[in-house]
Amino acid sequence: GGIRMAKIKDEKAELEGLLAVAKAMAVAARTAPKARGVDAIETLMVFDEDLNVLATTMEEHGAKSAISEAFKRDANSVRKSLVALLVGLRDLRPKKVENPLDCGACGHGDCAGFLKVKTREGKDFPGPVCLFQAVDLGIALCSAASVADRFHVDNRMMYTIGGPARELGWMKSQIIIGIPLSCSGKNIYFDRN
Repeated sequence: GGIRMAKIKDEKAELEGLLAVAKAMAVAARTAPKARGVDAIETLMVFDEDLNVLATTMEEHGAKSAISEAFKRDANSVRKSLVALLVGLRDLRPKKVENPLDCGACGHGDCAGFLKVKTREGKDFPGPVCLFQAVDLGIALCSAASVADRFHVDNRMMYTIGGPARELGWMKSQIIIGIPLSCSGKNIYFDRN
């Protein structure tokens, strides 16, 4: 008999590669440093038909926004993506309130003052948020994006994914930022109006 050749066509290889990178990005978000060793980060990988669900929700959510064009543009990018990693923050409150930092960056004087304030809903997210929780989200996002960069995967952090993703109820997180991933001859996230 002849020699059997195993092959994976480029389209399948690229999708499998991006799914693997998104999983590694989720790992990077988890292992990123967290203030006071308290982790409130949550991740979710979205691909296939759920990218369309997310994009449609972005358009619907964005229609009520002053930046509706940005939502529409980003929804179009999400539709063209192969996968998106959502990175969220499950807890907005100060960490270790039994031994508070009381830094005051939230504007409420100290952690006890923060805890007395009623949570208020904004256009996309509730607030207030402890500065250190927000810093953790930023570090997790950067850690995840650095993995995508290392593997030459086109990506862009999108605020416009967060509010719509929250409406879909796929995560417990109160604040969510999305990082869609693409594999094409030209970066789709920066070739835009």
